[in-house]
Amino acid sequence: MTGAEGGGELLLLVASIVGLGVLSQLLSARFRVPSVLFLILAGVAIGPEGLGVLTINSFGESGLSTIVGLSVAIIVFEGAFHLKISKIKEAPTAVLRLTTIGAAIAFFGTAGAVHFFLGANWDIALLIGALLIATGPTVVTPILKVVPVRDRVAATLETEGIVNDVTAAILAVVLFKAMTVGEETLNTELYLQLFAERLGTGLLVGVVVAAVVWSVLQYVDLSPDNAPQNARLLTLAGAIIAFGAADYVFTEAGVAAAATAGLILGNAGLPYEEDIEAFKGDITLIVLSFVFITLAALLEFDQLFMLGLGGVAVVVVVMFVLRPLLVFLTTRGDRFTVRETLFMSFVGPRGIIPASVATLFAIRLQTGPAPTNPAGADLLVGTVFLVILVSVVLEGGLARQIAEKLDVIPMRVLIIGGGRVGRSLAERLEARGENVVLIEEDLPVLEQLRNDGFTARQGDGTDIEVLREAGAENAKTVVAATGDDDANLLVAQLAKSNFDVENVIARANNPSNASAFEDLGVQTISAAESTAWAIDNQIERPALSNWMSELGRSGDVQEIEITNENLAGKQIVDLGSELPNGVLIALVSRNGTSEVPTPDVELQRGDHITLIGRTEAVREAIDQCGTPV
Repeated sequence: MTGAEGGGELLLLVASIVGLGVLSQLLSARFRVPSVLFLILAGVAIGPEGLGVLTINSFGESGLSTIVGLSVAIIVFEGAFHLKISKIKEAPTAVLRLTTIGAAIAFFGTAGAVHFFLGANWDIALLIGALLIATGPTVVTPILKVVPVRDRVAATLETEGIVNDVTAAILAVVLFKAMTVGEETLNTELYLQLFAERLGTGLLVGVVVAAVVWSVLQYVDLSPDNAPQNARLLTLAGAIIAFGAADYVFTEAGVAAAATAGLILGNAGLPYEEDIEAFKGDITLIVLSFVFITLAALLEFDQLFMLGLGGVAVVVVVMFVLRPLLVFLTTRGDRFTVRETLFMSFVGPRGIIPASVATLFAIRLQTGPAPTNPAGADLLVGTVFLVILVSVVLEGGLARQIAEKLDVIPMRVLIIGGGRVGRSLAERLEARGENVVLIEEDLPVLEQLRNDGFTARQGDGTDIEVLREAGAENAKTVVAATGDDDANLLVAQLAKSNFDVENVIARANNPSNASAFEDLGVQTISAAESTAWAIDNQIERPALSNWMSELGRSGDVQEIEITNENLAGKQIVDLGSELPNGVLIALVSRNGTSEVPTPDVELQRGDHITLIGRTEAVREAIDQCGTPV
């Protein structure tokens, strides 16, 4: 074969991989499942087990290693670039425990399972354990787009994925280097030395590169006509240079450098940041195609079959023992419900970093200079691939059904004002499982809300962009609860006119302002009248008042819309006998009027009924009857 023919075949192969990668992304968007599943299937299709057009030698002995290495740099840089300090602050304190204690449990637990069930040497077992720490935002985020869980849950899973992507990569490269130094005995001192060399070099190079890129973008005229394009290219070049320079000093130090540069630049307030993020996202999608398709092409079915029942046991331990264990241990004491904790236990798919770094290591173990370890490479790729495939298929494909079964997809409620009223309301709504987001401008109040576990955004609630970023477009209820009636009136106007929110409620601090709110069609709560009403209830109806104060704990009151066709035409007496014990139908609302129903009232589709009773019984009745209002 001539050089021209070989070059033509290589070009066709690259074009095929890019085309399959783009197709995988389109299928992912269409079916709302992580793209990694389609990328892996594409790799199997063109790899040795399929058409056989892509093999480990397709790019030459060192070419594939270089391509995958640069891909890892871009992927890690992009992940760290999206790790915003503000996002970490939104997430509860459980994130710190999840990315430290939880990561340690995953690391040692997975390594132990691989060693015990697959008989792997400890070096390979620890390497696999390090790689499988990472969940990764590029497989978690698509799940959260399909499953709109509470912001606190989403922030925790996304932050965990981003942080663990970086830490898993650094830990894995240190362990890999320790494997290949040729020492007969590896001790703690050597591990610490290798870790310090690579992490220190990576941090230093990453800081320097980030400083240079930031300085150029801030102080150098990039030409007004092409400034966004030049900013994108400069940032991409910074990621590759950081990786290459650090890797040149110490092999495998490039990952830490790329992560450091990405973290700094992502939080530095770069000009044209949105353009840079969009561009890097597109580049990352392309390199992901190479990584996943290459990983799948390197895999032979014999490697999976070789794992046998031991491989299945490892998957079961990783997904159904270690993941729930570390989630429950690290989220204790936070504001998660048991159902939310269960959901997080079932959402830990592995993807980007395990696949890309495993590919890189396998290539070096199979084709690199002595000492090589082909058997270890097969075990590494087979185990990592098996966990990725099973976790993505089960957790990505069934996430929506799991969330619905666990009832962790609540409606979104925006509360503008994090003072005593807003905070008290948020506590009550969250106790009933609602997805509450507080907007507060005062920084000390905001920090206290976050420290206490609330999901809170900083900003002026009368700013339309602040409302949009907080999720007003998807909110079912907006509550204006500040101490300023003018601000509350403006919030109510924006929620109604700009976001078409179904339910807008405003606090009127001055009773004389209540009519202005009502003229807008806004439900208005007068602070003075509410206080008087609460005092009156305490005097005349103390038992009911005390019970109402416990709503969301021992008892609950919920209004629901009848959406179940089987209930239309039934009488209250018939429906009441079918409801769980401990639930009563207190009101039936139809055409704007409400009444305490008699046993012979016949229900119609669209009626609103108010349920009162024990918390769990009320929730069971909601599932049985219809949709919460």
